[in-house]
Amino acid sequence: MEIPLVPLQTAGTALLLVGALVLILVVAALLSAIEIVDAYEKRALTVFGEYRKLLEPGINFVPPFVSNTYRFDMRTQTLDVPRQEAITRDNSPVTADAVVYIKVMDAKKAFLQVDDYKRAVSNLAQTTLRAVLGDMELDDTLNKRQEINARIRQELDEPTDEWGIRVESVEVREVNPSKDVQRAMEQQTSAERKRRAMILEAQGERRSAVEKAEGDKQSEIIRAQGEKQSQILEAQGDAISTVLRARSAESMGERAVIDKGMETLADIGQGESTTFVMPQELTSLVGRYGKHLSGSDVEGDGAELESREFDEETRELIGLDDIAEIIGEIDQEADMDVEAMEQEAQAIKEGKDPAEISDPDEVIEEMDQEFPGQTDGGTDGSADDANDTSTSN
Repeated sequence: MEIPLVPLQTAGTALLLVGALVLILVVAALLSAIEIVDAYEKRALTVFGEYRKLLEPGINFVPPFVSNTYRFDMRTQTLDVPRQEAITRDNSPVTADAVVYIKVMDAKKAFLQVDDYKRAVSNLAQTTLRAVLGDMELDDTLNKRQEINARIRQELDEPTDEWGIRVESVEVREVNPSKDVQRAMEQQTSAERKRRAMILEAQGERRSAVEKAEGDKQSEIIRAQGEKQSQILEAQGDAISTVLRARSAESMGERAVIDKGMETLADIGQGESTTFVMPQELTSLVGRYGKHLSGSDVEGDGAELESREFDEETRELIGLDDIAEIIGEIDQEADMDVEAMEQEAQAIKEGKDPAEISDPDEVIEEMDQEFPGQTDGGTDGSADDANDTSTSN
């Protein structure tokens, strides 16, 4: 008797299919039940459309096939605000764009309170940017960038808090006026720079003129002082010259009286009479003059000739007290000349330059020319001493 094999083969194939299907279902269930959450995010879990909880970073098990998760990035995110056009308070058109930095603080609110929080924050930032620019004047929109940022952030804080979003920072990147306004501003800036340049140039010319006038004034003052000093020195020179001429005349008068008296004595001495009568003034002058010249001990009523002494006012006027200093300088120069002459003589002895040796007769002639009548003067002095000696005898 033969047993049919077809039904048995059909039953085995069915069992294999059912086993494979069950295995597939088990694998799918496991994959659906396991959720791996990254460290920088959180996920909202719903089961049959009902919110259950937030899944924390790591491995999480959820009901398979009936669960849905929604990802929320917990890091700071950047939103670009598109370029916006606005009209300022002074009716000037401007365009501006910005960047908003946000962070999800409460993923549950961000999931339940708002649909697509990024798009919501971006749209809110656009309207706020236009409102803030429209409430300001053109110059303020260009200069007060920090104030614009602060006002936009303040306007965004209240609604975004309800969404579980925190606005960390707002930065306006560019605020550009219209082309016509830009050209007008460039012209205004150019005119302002020209005006400042003209002011600086005028100030420089004024300062130069003032300094020149002050310099001319100082030069005039110095020139006037120099002329005044010159006049003073000239007047002092005239006064000194007058005093010296007066003193010289007085001295010459006394010398003339003495010389005349000596001649008279010589004539009297040649006569036969042995008795002589002389005026007291003549004897006084002769005694004082002889004592001054020879240092004799002839008695007299005066120590020296009056013309030899100057009062203090005259000495100070003609500068007699400075003569010693001048003479000292002359002596110093003379000493230097002597040293130079000694060095020259030593060089001649050593035979270095014998051509410069002068003839003695020429040297004597040069000295006679520089000091004429010195020998005669010495002879006259001896004669005067002899006459004095004869008179005293």
